[in-house]
Amino acid sequence: MHSTGDGRTREAVARLLMEQGPVTAAAVAAALRLSAPAVRRHLDALIADGEAEVRQASRRGPRGRGRPARQYLLTDAGRARFGHGYDELAVAALHYLAEHGGDDALDAFARSRVEQLLGPSAAQVAAAGTPDERAGELAKVLTARGYAAQAREAGTGVQLCQHHCPVAHVAAAFPVLCEAETKAFAELLGTHVQRLATIARGDSACTTHVPLDLPEARRHSVTTTTIPTGRQSE
Repeated sequence: MHSTGDGRTREAVARLLMEQGPVTAAAVAAALRLSAPAVRRHLDALIADGEAEVRQASRRGPRGRGRPARQYLLTDAGRARFGHGYDELAVAALHYLAEHGGDDALDAFARSRVEQLLGPSAAQVAAAGTPDERAGELAKVLTARGYAAQAREAGTGVQLCQHHCPVAHVAAAFPVLCEAETKAFAELLGTHVQRLATIARGDSACTTHVPLDLPEARRHSVTTTTIPTGRQSE
């Protein structure tokens, strides 16, 4: 058992792993203003409970001395503390819908779910100016719905990152949910978007690349940056 204070701190550590993972223990300590030993104690507890796991950070640039930094991120069990309720019931219901209504019924359900998720805020997003401004508004809406989203510059576009997905387990069984979400994003942002990674497929975040229109004078002089699937730009 742990104290109430320990519980709140562990919750904060877990939330940081969800929103920024994979992340080093030093980064967690700096963000939460905790001592390194305290952070490692909570990380060890999360790992022991199966709620977090360790990855070795990949090296970039010239090889340096010492071992690569250890990075931490939440497991599916860790994300469950932020809202994975009723997954089994939802999966069973969608299997029943697919069996009795077919793919058309599933597609209609997925579209309806996204419409309900965005609600009246969809008009607010669509009314924003440029695609990057609309992406910023969409990130705010998704965060308010529990998706811990952010929009950030990435090469010649913007990456919309959702660090939490309350329906990830269901979407793993029914990718049509992710597909409908991606189509809705494209319609709201007014541009083609590309889904690079999803929590449902085992990635640390759902990442959608939003290309930005370039002035014609620059269009032929800019080298397109290829963003590897499943990895976010720095």
